[in-house]
Amino acid sequence: MIVNGVRHDREPRPGQCLRTHLRDLGHFGVKKGCDAGDCGACTVHVDGSPVHSCVYPAVRASDKAVTTIEGLADGDDLHPVQQRFLDAQGFQCGFCTAGFVMTAAALDDRQRDDLPRAFKGNLCRCTGYRAIEDAVHGVRHADEAGVGGNAPAPAGPLVVTGAARYTFDVDVPDLLHLRVLRSPHAHARIVRIDTSAALAVPGVHTVLTHEDAPAKLFSTGRHERDQDDPLDTRVLDDVVRFRGQRVAAVVAESEGAAEEACRRIVVEYDVLDAVLDAEEALRPGAPVLHPGKGPGDGIARAEANVAGEVHGEIGDVEAALAAADATWTGTFRTQRVQHASLETHGSVAWFDRAGRLVVRSSSQVPFLTRRALCTLFDLPLDRVRVLTGRVGGGFGGKQEMLAEDLVALAALTTRRPVKYEYTRSEQFEGATTRHPFTTRIRLGATSDGTLTALDLRIVSNTGAYGNHGPGVLFHACGESMAVYRCANKKVEGYAAYTNTVPSGAFRGYGLGQVLFAVESAMDELARELGLDPVEFRARNVIRAGDPLVTPAGHEADLTVASYGLDQCLDVVRTARASRPDAVGEGWLVGEGTAVAMIATTPPNGHYADATLTLLADGRYDLAVGTAEFGNGSTTVFAQIAADVLGTSTDRVTIRQSDTDVVGHDTGAFGSTGTTVTGNAVLSAARALRERLLAAAGGGTRLDADAVVVGTTRVTLKDLAETAGSTRLTAHGHFGGTPRSVAFNVQWFRVAVDPGTGEIRILRSVHAADAGTVMNPMQCRGQIEGGIAQALGAALFEEVRIDADGAVTNPTLRTYHLPTFADVPRTDVHFVTGVHDPVGPLGAKSMSESPFNPVAPALANAVRDATGVRFTALPLARDVVWQTLTEGTGAR
Repeated sequence: MIVNGVRHDREPRPGQCLRTHLRDLGHFGVKKGCDAGDCGACTVHVDGSPVHSCVYPAVRASDKAVTTIEGLADGDDLHPVQQRFLDAQGFQCGFCTAGFVMTAAALDDRQRDDLPRAFKGNLCRCTGYRAIEDAVHGVRHADEAGVGGNAPAPAGPLVVTGAARYTFDVDVPDLLHLRVLRSPHAHARIVRIDTSAALAVPGVHTVLTHEDAPAKLFSTGRHERDQDDPLDTRVLDDVVRFRGQRVAAVVAESEGAAEEACRRIVVEYDVLDAVLDAEEALRPGAPVLHPGKGPGDGIARAEANVAGEVHGEIGDVEAALAAADATWTGTFRTQRVQHASLETHGSVAWFDRAGRLVVRSSSQVPFLTRRALCTLFDLPLDRVRVLTGRVGGGFGGKQEMLAEDLVALAALTTRRPVKYEYTRSEQFEGATTRHPFTTRIRLGATSDGTLTALDLRIVSNTGAYGNHGPGVLFHACGESMAVYRCANKKVEGYAAYTNTVPSGAFRGYGLGQVLFAVESAMDELARELGLDPVEFRARNVIRAGDPLVTPAGHEADLTVASYGLDQCLDVVRTARASRPDAVGEGWLVGEGTAVAMIATTPPNGHYADATLTLLADGRYDLAVGTAEFGNGSTTVFAQIAADVLGTSTDRVTIRQSDTDVVGHDTGAFGSTGTTVTGNAVLSAARALRERLLAAAGGGTRLDADAVVVGTTRVTLKDLAETAGSTRLTAHGHFGGTPRSVAFNVQWFRVAVDPGTGEIRILRSVHAADAGTVMNPMQCRGQIEGGIAQALGAALFEEVRIDADGAVTNPTLRTYHLPTFADVPRTDVHFVTGVHDPVGPLGAKSMSESPFNPVAPALANAVRDATGVRFTALPLARDVVWQTLTEGTGAR
């Protein structure tokens, strides 16, 4: 075949698909998102026509011209579509971008006018598709402006040309492949494992079982403090607690050999009783998942299947409810949701020339992963290096250690490089999900609309292992209750173990689940009082300078230091005054609002280091530990450094997400990229600026390539040359528990067809208090992507588990991710004049928070349209239709 104009005579392996064959030839821009033709990340052109190369047999491309993303450009000139994606920043993590660019490059004018149909075979989990649409139509957003402008992502040219390197886009010599045998039982003890037949498969080097694994307990969830998560997991265990748990790992010369060996392993199980429902798991007599473990392992009450719990009360809720003029009580349920980042979990491990173990991983937390690996395998920190390439999406799912421990064990055992890449099915069956929640809420208020009582009982299903269970529970009870001023608040919460796929960190970290209950109930209580729901909220929301009051107890010292929620509510008031769209006969129209508040960074600490150096050519090198996975923080770091140093972002080179580049970085989670690492960058930039001014003999200011000293200019190149081997370098550090508070308000106008259950979004408006908006283009993208992901969770996404504990829809084809056609355009509004004292240059976070108010706002709009209160997610069309037809919903 001829690939990008170059003839290749290498024969594909029997049955090999075009995707893997092209990657074998070094074309790493061809991505794996599904290997089933569902996501489009592997799209290439064969004789000019776009195809999904993961389902296209390589042999069919014989004597054909194949074009990958790397070959689309004409020499040094980008293809027009690549340039448009760059100008509009039609990407975030960028893992899907090559596929979208290749699809878009093949569209004719008619197809470009019908993008929902044209992109039916391409999925994006990050952008919400608006930026992609803008890119196709040539809308330009990116520019070279500093803080407050739309500076482009530093890696943008690499992303649109396929040159950006993700986890597995490396050629590691002498590589072995690891595959995993997973449990067919929800709960069982392993009696015996016979690996003899597996070891006889040609190419197999070893089979690892619990007998080869460290006996130490750890948590796959990663936080700055290890004790924040239950220590209940082994690398390989002799007890399996969910269908899909790792039983054994085969290391072989090829994936095919490893998979065949997995099929030949014989395991004898003693099947144990299982419990799948969280409420049932809490009842006396339920099967106990972790007997013998307890508070010393970070587990609240293992004998009762309670991974974590929270109890607290402020005031007297029962008395307040008894005295209230109106009350409302309801129970709400939210489902399991998959993160579905298009790059699956995975890692590669090898040994460098100094004999250090090097682990390259798709991780949000390389430094915390290094620490965990060193603890597990008794290695000193300086003998392990963990790094990431560009990460293909995370959403909290990669705040875990799910592959690194196995590849480390395999590499240490074989002394060879080892690769382990999750399949898409493994991502559903063996990674983590969003926590399912059941929330009972009771509210009370006086007749004038003053909220007097707020009571929550929460049960979350943490699955077979605790991971983030206690933290998600505590956070869920925090800002969801603190956003409203109320003298009497009470919470009772449990994170319950069950024999199901583990839950973990997910965008919003529990707030979205509880806000679905709180914001739905606020609407209902407003109706009981005969008040406008928006004005009822406005009367009771937290104010500037107020403390975050929650009976969960961990927000006592936090106050609202900057405030834009009032402006957010004004945006909604304006939207509500707009003229409704015309709808067809029989459709029911309604509108709904929800508010959300989030406090940035975990309360138990988040830290970051940064280093800035003046290079010999007068440019700057910025080193940070934070990973880039579509959060846009890398661009913000460049903007901050450039702003302080009086230069442009293209003169700042960034090295990141590598334990070798800085002292420490807790990781990219908790909405901390801009606020924590950004502050470390700001500190380093200011320190370097002072060093440069002093080195020039008392300079007064910096510009792009020189220090101005009176009426003369000392070039940065001269300064660098003068400094010589000492180099002009400055370090920055920030962290601890400083927390800023951001706000979001979502409003929908919807139409509901009672004859089919279809919910059509007529208008979507989102108002955000992000403080000083560092990069409006990127921040808007974060919001649009969060809304799109939240709409998926609100309308159709659900990880389904059968009576035996098996995930029944472990593919993208059977698990409905939002497509281009599913996501409406949202009018995004930023508040103005808000400057946060915690964030760098007044900025706040805006990565997780847009997700949280979407589901309740949508449910409130449906309630307004139909008169029925839906109390469970997702609002699937068949459920809506059946409920409206049979009248079974709450009213």
